[in-house]
Amino acid sequence: MTTTATSATMPTASGRAALALRPRSALAVTAVTLAGLAGFTWPLFAGGRLAGSHAVDAPWLFVALLPLLLAVVFAEVSDGGLDVKGVALLGVLAACGAALRPLGGGATGFQPMFFLLLPAGRVFGRGFGFVLGAVTMFAGALLTGGVGPWLPFEMLGAAWVGFGAGCLPRARGRWEIALLAAYGAVAGLLYGLLLNLWFWPFAHDLPPAIAFVPGGSLATNLHHWVHHDVATSLGFDVPRALTTAALVVIAGRPVLLALRRAARRALFEGSGKGVAVDTPVQEEEDGRGDRAGRREREDPGDHDVAGHAPPHRREPLGRAHAENR
Repeated sequence: MTTTATSATMPTASGRAALALRPRSALAVTAVTLAGLAGFTWPLFAGGRLAGSHAVDAPWLFVALLPLLLAVVFAEVSDGGLDVKGVALLGVLAACGAALRPLGGGATGFQPMFFLLLPAGRVFGRGFGFVLGAVTMFAGALLTGGVGPWLPFEMLGAAWVGFGAGCLPRARGRWEIALLAAYGAVAGLLYGLLLNLWFWPFAHDLPPAIAFVPGGSLATNLHHWVHHDVATSLGFDVPRALTTAALVVIAGRPVLLALRRAARRALFEGSGKGVAVDTPVQEEEDGRGDRAGRREREDPGDHDVAGHAPPHRREPLGRAHAENR
């Protein structure tokens, strides 16, 4: 049973998002992305030897990042796509993700907080996943004392992971879990590759084969960047990718069902903003309701919950048999 309405789409088992990315929030996400890409890649186009590190520009990137993230949330709120319950859910999920961060051992690359970004972005959409990734990383840094010039780059990386989860194509059942697990593995590897850019151009004690070449061509530096990641970062990136994929396989389905139930009940029921959809849980509930409704319409008041007539309405077997004869 599927009904339609006139605003944001609800989550389905096939992957439609609960919160559509609206024009103003899309503009804010684009601005954050462009600012982030500039922060990551400007050393590749600077030319000459770079002095110092991102300690100078990272605070400015952070100052630009926070208002733009708030602009995404405010745009969703003002457009009616996100209400107070949605903001509260964003805070709850960010707190849960931040609580998972201390469980990861930095020496091994195990970071379970990335697992939560995948089903959340899948269910609630690209914009929600983008903001959740950045806020989760920020809250986790405050919780673990991981605040430094690397933080805005980590926030951007996690935001793009959540955004990508909301961009995945539709799938159902086991295919959806397999899709999320594969994406989690790839995202874990790409996140490590991307995060190397925040410090690699400023590391001057690396071997020439993997070091940043001041004034070198873009192709040369990109080649060295990939070689640097393979030589130094796979020990962190591969455990992150494998554990994220494993957590999706183990706990992905119940988390997806729980988030879809929360989206349907907490965010949209009774608000007139959503669309009732056929998630597995809702299909089961609708089936029970339809069967009970049919029994009531056929003989109201003459059947119990199991569909049997009450004792005072049942005829003796002998009398019924005699009448039939």
